[in-house]
Amino acid sequence: MHNRFSLSLFSNLANTVLAVGKRAPAFTLPNAHHERTRLTDLRGRWVVLYFYAKDKSHGCATQARDFRDAQPQFDNKGAVILGVGPCCSESHARFSKEEKLRFDLLVDRDSRLAIRYGACREKGRSGFRYYGIVRSTFLIDPSGRIVHIWDNLRVNGHVARVLKRLSEELDS
Repeated sequence: MHNRFSLSLFSNLANTVLAVGKRAPAFTLPNAHHERTRLTDLRGRWVVLYFYAKDKSHGCATQARDFRDAQPQFDNKGAVILGVGPCCSESHARFSKEEKLRFDLLVDRDSRLAIRYGACREKGRSGFRYYGIVRSTFLIDPSGRIVHIWDNLRVNGHVARVLKRLSEELDS
């Protein structure tokens, strides 16, 4: 785990852990139904991996609904959507049911995967510093390489930007 000094290095910086062109860190995480999801099982498909802070919070719910509404377009492009959050399977299951999500929400209770992806780092609000999830999305190509990172993003219009980038990658 990071010490206090190293946390301050991440403050207000873009993701310094991963970069475009790097291999996406492998993972095996449970989903809302306690089934295991492995990144390596998704080789050959595009993966949209997004990290969010809390089930049912306003921004996280908006982002989940936006991905839900655009899922047919992602499906048509051969992409799978995976949300990753620190809440438990039961919370993910309730959130997924309430929002009618058809993609998996993965459980990262200790935020280890978020740390490996650089999506968990020091944040601040009203002068208070804390360690938490920075809303981030990673576009991973069929070979397992990161082709785009959206870091510390704003929810409004984000899913459209991800779709646009995926389309650009498919056209190139």
